[in-house]
Amino acid sequence: MFWYQVFSDGVEYEARAGKPFVPPDITIKQVWEAVPKHLFKKSTTTSLYYIARHLLITYALYVFAQNIDLVVSTIGGTPLARQVLKTVCWTAYWGFQGFAFAGIWCIGHDAGHGALSDYGIVNDILGLALHSSVLTPYHAWRFTHRAHHKSTQSVERDETYMPFTRRDFKLPDGKVAVKMDYTEILEETPAFTLFKLFVRQFFGFQLYLLHNRKGNRKYPAWTSHYRPTSQLFKPQERPAIILSNVALIFTFTLIGLYIKSNGWGNVMKYYFIPWLFQHNWMVMFTYLQHSDPTIPYYRKDEWTFVRGALATIDRPLFGWVGRVFLHNIATDHLAHHFFSTIPFYNLPEVTKAIKPVLGEYYSYDSTPVLAALWRSFTQCAFIEDEGDVLFYKNWYGESAIELDEKVKGKSKPVDAVAQEEIIVD
Repeated sequence: MFWYQVFSDGVEYEARAGKPFVPPDITIKQVWEAVPKHLFKKSTTTSLYYIARHLLITYALYVFAQNIDLVVSTIGGTPLARQVLKTVCWTAYWGFQGFAFAGIWCIGHDAGHGALSDYGIVNDILGLALHSSVLTPYHAWRFTHRAHHKSTQSVERDETYMPFTRRDFKLPDGKVAVKMDYTEILEETPAFTLFKLFVRQFFGFQLYLLHNRKGNRKYPAWTSHYRPTSQLFKPQERPAIILSNVALIFTFTLIGLYIKSNGWGNVMKYYFIPWLFQHNWMVMFTYLQHSDPTIPYYRKDEWTFVRGALATIDRPLFGWVGRVFLHNIATDHLAHHFFSTIPFYNLPEVTKAIKPVLGEYYSYDSTPVLAALWRSFTQCAFIEDEGDVLFYKNWYGESAIELDEKVKGKSKPVDAVAQEEIIVD
């Protein structure tokens, strides 16, 4: 790849953009029949192997960091050269340990779907331990994430990355609005956009957990994943929310003991800075899975489970790092939305199996990650208040793709209604 291609759209994105969109009528039965049955099998032993391997890599990175200062101090050269080398090593540690922490979260995510083992108690023990170690409330997140899978890209019912509408920004009616109306309200300076992007990348996930930032606005303000009585949860789920909070308190206790023995400086550089990088990587891949100018949102009867599952994008984020550290969560996310209980190590084969069935509705994008992130963050501004199949519009009120005029006003096919009865948690 040439340097200038880092800022270019992928050929797959260019092929989708500008092409009239016809909502898919693929059935869940067609997709399920394409997947070999052995890929549905879960192996507790295999899952434990991947967990052990991942934790070993995480520990090896920690040992590497413990020796950075010692190794650099023994190397010759000027003090400036040693300082530069030390900065490079610490930055590399924070970035890669952030990936390792994100991978721990990803395996916990699979546990939340019951995809690590045939035994529910094994999934929950592993998920609770893994998610708590990176300060995520396992059961609280599991419940709302399950709702997200059941309502992906539904304007009324999805749980995360809910789009703002024209009315939210108090924009003029689209029939009379001109570019100046949009730029006066929406356009920002590049510096302010970068600041917002930084806050969202490093703190957005915790803000979502704390007060439902970018979550569904049907909930009251300051709806929290940490409160057992939150409207996010059913009454029978409250004991599990309390258990998640107790597990987090236990993790904070361990961190406190580490601070007592080793000081604040060590816990910051070995744990909390990588933890912030973890959030950056997590927000990056989760946001790009579901926020793109060419991916639709659905209202009312136009939404089906299949259409929601198809409204996500596979991306080869971070190359081999994404495969090894993030366990296929970005590269095979579409397959995961169809089959959330299939183990992550089988998803590449699932993707290969369903691609012929999905045809042009299989969305893949090779756009380099920074270009894709900036594109979505600046072009996915709002959707219209009316209409049942919608695409994001940018700061100038323009969309990259439109609904085909031939299908406007048509209801979803009868066989699509039946799909929703076969949703897998």
